[in-house]
Amino acid sequence: MRKEDCFYLGKIVRKHSFKGEVVAKLDTDEPELYENLESVFVAIGGNLVPFFIENRLLQKGNQLRIQFDDVDSEEDADAILGCELYLPLTFLPKLTGNKFYFHEIIGFEIEDVNYGPIGLITGVNDSSAQPLFEIDANGVEVFIPMIDHFIKKVDRDNKKIMVETPDGLINMYL
Repeated sequence: MRKEDCFYLGKIVRKHSFKGEVVAKLDTDEPELYENLESVFVAIGGNLVPFFIENRLLQKGNQLRIQFDDVDSEEDADAILGCELYLPLTFLPKLTGNKFYFHEIIGFEIEDVNYGPIGLITGVNDSSAQPLFEIDANGVEVFIPMIDHFIKKVDRDNKKIMVETPDGLINMYL
């Protein structure tokens, strides 16, 4: 399995017991969707390795306590501590309306209600407090905040997102 075919689920953040149990912090708003997992991919040395789950328990908020098959000592748990967890993209629930996954909109056209066509979405910058659309507008990089009331329509069929940005935001770049 390749990382490109998967989504980031979370990270193993600590050991739970001397029997190899670990706790993973899930990167999701709906951790209950993942409380019955049978397996995950663990990123080890640049590879995704399948790990089968013997027992799991959803704990406070988004923490999942996991007992993996064949991880039955503190030493085994130490070996995967800090590793990232991944699942195939097919595990993601389908979104409708104006909700979308960041990976899903790469390559979509973006158009402003008032300004008109802007360019193609090349990525999403989510390293700041507010995620940003990264847009290639004929060689010029444009950033538009991903604010719910800016996003007017997500048209999956035509690969287009319609936004309404404040006056002057687009002109500031172009």
